[in-house]
Amino acid sequence: MKHNIPNILLVNPWIHDFAAYDFWAKPVGLLTLASILAHHGFAVSYIDCLDRFHPDAPQTDPYSGYGRGPYLKTRISKPKGLEDVSRNFSRYGIKRKWFRQDLLSIPKPDLILVTSLMTYWYPGVRETIGILKETFPDTPVVLGGIYASLCHDHAVTHSGADKVITGPGEEHVIRLAEDYTGFSARPKFDSNRFDPDDLDTCPYPAFDLQRKITYIPVLTSRGCPFSCTYCASHFLNPKRMLRSPELVVEEIIYWHEKQNVRDFVFYDDALLVDAEKHVIPILEGINKTGLKLRFHTPNAVHVRWISKQTARLMYKAGFKTMRLGLETSSFEKREELDRKVSEDEFIRAVACLKDAGFKKNQIGAYLLAGLPDQTISSIENSIKTVIQSGITPILAYYTPIPHTALWKKAVASSRYDLESDPIFTNNAIFPCRNETFSWKKISYLKSLTVT
Repeated sequence: MKHNIPNILLVNPWIHDFAAYDFWAKPVGLLTLASILAHHGFAVSYIDCLDRFHPDAPQTDPYSGYGRGPYLKTRISKPKGLEDVSRNFSRYGIKRKWFRQDLLSIPKPDLILVTSLMTYWYPGVRETIGILKETFPDTPVVLGGIYASLCHDHAVTHSGADKVITGPGEEHVIRLAEDYTGFSARPKFDSNRFDPDDLDTCPYPAFDLQRKITYIPVLTSRGCPFSCTYCASHFLNPKRMLRSPELVVEEIIYWHEKQNVRDFVFYDDALLVDAEKHVIPILEGINKTGLKLRFHTPNAVHVRWISKQTARLMYKAGFKTMRLGLETSSFEKREELDRKVSEDEFIRAVACLKDAGFKKNQIGAYLLAGLPDQTISSIENSIKTVIQSGITPILAYYTPIPHTALWKKAVASSRYDLESDPIFTNNAIFPCRNETFSWKKISYLKSLTVT
């Protein structure tokens, strides 16, 4: 049994893609694990390969665009099978030499935890793990996250990790750390004892491990009651869990007072569901603070649950970026995708937001493009419907995702062998586009959204 406090390194890997941008993207899960480990007696180190504010990187304004901004990028070779795509391929994030230098500046870790996000970003994960193994050849590397969960077998074979875990990492992290380090974890205080089945016992993610905090992601719930055919939320988080509204408000106040954060980003898959019991008390609590804050919903909110009350409370709280999960205006056929919204509900929701004071440029409706068997005309009509409603259409390019109801249809319709390699699920290449789609048509559709 070891008596020295073990050091655990947590790493957010590079992105390899045709395009990437920091649209309020932070590894909340990984930073939550860091906080849980620290609260149970482990020493933690953190390296973010996507760090926009690395000391060797060109200096940029951290607070422009509500905290968003471009990643540093380095052009690299395209993956095998995508050589014919007429776009540059890049590694997004810090330089390789900076990563190596940062690794040598920290205590030798006893265990390394690496997260993963998009399935088709796995080459960046593999490159990250490769350098970790070169630098610390005797330290075990454990991979978790979305890619690891959705493509477990592929990750086992191709990631280079010593172990791949699936599902929420909070369920595994303490036992995993104990098994690999021989250290007996104990919470610093009984009040900090973590229960993975109770979100209220989860410590705040360790955002203070970042060099700069330009915004704070907030997760008020886990899971989603809907089972949309294109979404893997139900597979990744099958259990619906809610945090206490009072504790959500306390976290927002904490980060504002401690780090002077003004921009907060809701990461929930279903923020407005059960509004009376959940988001309405949260919004009322925020409004009672009197703080001048800004809130954003890049994950989209469910149109059905927008009411005069929720719209009014969100506007008063300082919501600046409202994204609606419309997906398509082909309401008569939408049961093939989801059951989230009807035409009347969409019209009513937009009216509620406008009446509350939201402007056109603050409200956007996501529209899926590139679905199997989708026609150009259906997307055109959806764009026109959104424009006529007086808000902004935003094209969201479809990514085929394993373990979703639409996966088999995507596999059957794609010109790529999606099951052989997740690299072919990249939405930038429109893996399911049919003969009616072309890059010219895609550019045309994008031009229609500019109003």
